[in-house]
Amino acid sequence: MSGAQKVTDRPSAAPPPANSVDRFFKISARGSTFAREIRGGFATFFTMAYILVLNPIILGSAEDKFGQRLDSVQLVTATALVAAVMTIIMGIGGNLPLALAAGLGLNAVVAFQIAPLMSWADAMGLIVLEGLLICVLVVTGLREAVMHAIPQPMKQAISVGIGLFIAFIGFVDAGFVTRIPDAANTTVPVQLGATGALTGWPMLVFCLGVLLTIGLLARKVKGAILISIVAMTLLAIVINWAADIKSWGLTTPSWPDKVVDTPDFGLIGDFSLFGAFGEAGAITVVLLVFTLILSDFFDTMGTVVGVSAEAGLLDEDGKVPNLGRVLLIDGAAAVAGGAASASSSTSYIESAAGVGEGARTGFANLVTGGLFALALFMTPLLTIVPLQAAAPALVAVGFLMMTQVKYIDWDKYEIAIPAFLTIAVMPFTYSITNGIGAGFVAYVLIKSVLGKAREVHWLLWGASALFLVYFAIDPIEQLLGV
Repeated sequence: MSGAQKVTDRPSAAPPPANSVDRFFKISARGSTFAREIRGGFATFFTMAYILVLNPIILGSAEDKFGQRLDSVQLVTATALVAAVMTIIMGIGGNLPLALAAGLGLNAVVAFQIAPLMSWADAMGLIVLEGLLICVLVVTGLREAVMHAIPQPMKQAISVGIGLFIAFIGFVDAGFVTRIPDAANTTVPVQLGATGALTGWPMLVFCLGVLLTIGLLARKVKGAILISIVAMTLLAIVINWAADIKSWGLTTPSWPDKVVDTPDFGLIGDFSLFGAFGEAGAITVVLLVFTLILSDFFDTMGTVVGVSAEAGLLDEDGKVPNLGRVLLIDGAAAVAGGAASASSSTSYIESAAGVGEGARTGFANLVTGGLFALALFMTPLLTIVPLQAAAPALVAVGFLMMTQVKYIDWDKYEIAIPAFLTIAVMPFTYSITNGIGAGFVAYVLIKSVLGKAREVHWLLWGASALFLVYFAIDPIEQLLGV
């Protein structure tokens, strides 16, 4: 149903506010009730609570430049804390049913692209820097310039590429896809399972998880991803108890001695704002921050507009209420995520589940944020999930992100070729930055070849020049004797 239709479906005269809370959040004015807001808050939490499992797994499975890993228990605490605080702030400050948490895709950039180049503290410092720059863009009004610089099909291609990359990570983490050892003397780089076939109980858990997740998604079951993670974790616990399993990987599914425990805030504040410049170099850092801003900023814009439209909150000009404050809070969430070592936090499209349950105001965020706060004390229960139970969610999220491919005009080569390169290079090189760079350079080149150079925004010219330097950094260093 369109936003315009939803507006006309509301009562012509809203009932008077029941109390000061109703008046502050405009619950009655927006045609909602406390019951709908509460129900919507629960729905949003249960459709995005998987991040409490996936974020620690993604960040915890990677090593930084010095071989250090982040503690999974501390990551659960950091993830839940930032989600709770920023979701509540968005509810009060933005008055939209828009929850925030560590962004999938963004955490993959941090884990697999940034951390190997520097320490974890340096990597999280880049997230803080990215969030501060987004806030500056919002405050100065430059967000419109950035928005118009990149063609919409390219933004969609970036999301699709990240989706494929996330799905590939899920297959690899679960062991469904493995790298063929160089000793095999084959030109084929990857294979099915560890030996060219699927073997072992852990692999059965993963395969059943994928089937369950896609079945629930096809049935449009709310909380499909979370249901799958919980069900497969319970199955893994039973299998681990009954069978002789040599290894589950990073996490062994066994019931903890206690379900509730004191949160471990050890990662909070463990970041270095400018340390990355010394470790990776200025050019690399600039490109990485640009990539983070690009992914975070445009994902947020699409999510905010999409959720607001679904809730019927867009005005007659299609504008989002309190957009400036909403974007500023989202930028602050990125800062908070980096400062807590939880990766960049951003607005979640899963908030649409709460809207579907009736949420229309920020009051629903108080419920969602409160549930995330409660999760702070359930860390032992959240750290028994094996990769094989959580990885199907990565495959599912990859599918959801890839659905945007339908909006790209594949008959128009000046868009289709850069979009294809963006999408293909990301998973094939295991790098989101490489995919974006390949797409930008190809877009500028093709536009120039077709005599349409003036159609390319100057920001894209500048970004493409930086990417050319990024790709040619080795010969440039040799030329300069660096």
